[in-house]
Amino acid sequence: MSIPLDKLLDKDVNVYEMTCVAIKEAAIMAARKDTEEEMEKTHDKVVSNVLAKVLNDEIEYTPAEQ
Repeated sequence: MSIPLDKLLDKDVNVYEMTCVAIKEAAIMAARKDTEEEMEKTHDKVVSNVLAKVLNDEIEYTPAEQ
């Protein structure tokens, strides 16, 4: 799953928070046995896949208060 650069640049969020969410979710996914098989089929990387899901609002999270 590729991430269009304009989608990343246009996102009006705290990039640090979004990255933390992606890393935590990737750790959860990597611990699941079915994730490895799924990633091998699509030739994706776990973190890239999760980051794309965060950017496409497929993973919901609550940003920390400023």
